[in-house]
Amino acid sequence: MNTVTRPRILVVGAGFAGVECVRRLERKLAPDEADVTLVTPFSYQLYLPLLPQVASGVLTPQSVALSLRRSKKYRTRILPGAAIGVDLKAKVCVVRTINDTVVDEPYDYIVLTPGSVTRTFDIPGLTEHAFGMKTLAEAAYIRDHVITQLDLADACDDPVERAARLQFVVVGGGYAGTETAACLQRLTHAAVQRYPRIDPGLIKWHLIDIAPRLMPELGEKLGRSAQEILRRRGIDVSLGVSIEKAGAEEVTFTDGRVVPTHTLIWTAGVVASPLIGTLGAETVRGRLAVTAEMTVPGHDGVFALGDAAAVPDLAKDESGAVCPPTAQHAMRQGKKVAENVIATLRGETLTPYVHRDLGLVVDLGGKDAVSKPLGVELRGVPAQAVARGYHWSALRTNVAKTRVMTNWLLNAVGGDDFVRTGFQAHRSGRLKEFEHTDAYLTPEELRARVEGGAGESS
Repeated sequence: MNTVTRPRILVVGAGFAGVECVRRLERKLAPDEADVTLVTPFSYQLYLPLLPQVASGVLTPQSVALSLRRSKKYRTRILPGAAIGVDLKAKVCVVRTINDTVVDEPYDYIVLTPGSVTRTFDIPGLTEHAFGMKTLAEAAYIRDHVITQLDLADACDDPVERAARLQFVVVGGGYAGTETAACLQRLTHAAVQRYPRIDPGLIKWHLIDIAPRLMPELGEKLGRSAQEILRRRGIDVSLGVSIEKAGAEEVTFTDGRVVPTHTLIWTAGVVASPLIGTLGAETVRGRLAVTAEMTVPGHDGVFALGDAAAVPDLAKDESGAVCPPTAQHAMRQGKKVAENVIATLRGETLTPYVHRDLGLVVDLGGKDAVSKPLGVELRGVPAQAVARGYHWSALRTNVAKTRVMTNWLLNAVGGDDFVRTGFQAHRSGRLKEFEHTDAYLTPEELRARVEGGAGESS
């Protein structure tokens, strides 16, 4: 078959869903059956659940970044860039490449897995002064920042400034926020032993959330257990509370408290990628509305899954239930959508996605963890074994598994290395700088570009 006439399959996003989709397509498609292109800003798959351990230094950044170019046998073309708009009628995806050139990428079939971005609110000073925990760069940057605060506090003679440097605020009582607070508190608790001029009692971690419970998906008992572990470590957990405003040197809570701090970490949930807003298609609470087969109604050859899509959860009895934005669903959806793309190519019947949740794991560092595999509630070492065993087995490559296991063993035996890498000296790293949510086209800009024949670049 002539390559010009091959169907073009475009996969947007290299998260759990996108990578699993591409790998399944490569295994199931004949070499001359279709051309597959993957659009991603970075040529690696990020294992997002382990980011708090990168921030705390337990794992190196390379351990959780799984290279997409490591194997020579894969035939997918990787297009380095970010999708900033999709015209479903013209079947064109607009991509801003890493050299800042805007190109139009045509397709016959598109799989949308752009993931999510940090959910923010109209809170004064939030995006200018808060750190996120959604990217590899943010996790590495936060580690540098936290250790820098200890160094600055140690060098400071002003007791007011020293106290502010040693207070840390994490907003978000979900998995990301709870694990981030837990892991970084362990880091500072261990590090301060190397700072004889700093009173360990001055270090204060605050974890706040507007919800009445931590991690409600775990259930009341396990959520309470996690809260007790954090409080036993000295972390101040405040529920029913959020941020009223944020500044460079203090944060004001909605209950009126003003906390002097130079560290505000925002993990209060996620929303679908802004790319979804360029499609002009129906959404459900911001996520793209799709069928159980993960097709977009009314648009042939368009599939969507992962965090950006409201995939019906057929394993639950309740009407209107959608799959939560978790790794275990995204990975399995990726495999299923690849099979449905192939079925569409071959004129076969599509099959719906059905997966019963296997449970949840929360690693709080050290011997502390809470887990609920298959509905069984675990705490302590057994929960930690399940949590790390699950994450280790979910890593896609043997190289990644070896790196992560080696890091865990080294950390258990040798402890932490309190090293600053120097990121602080080069650039600011708040929410505003890292997630680039202002890069997407508006529907009007997208339509003008496609209809106006903007060509290959602008």
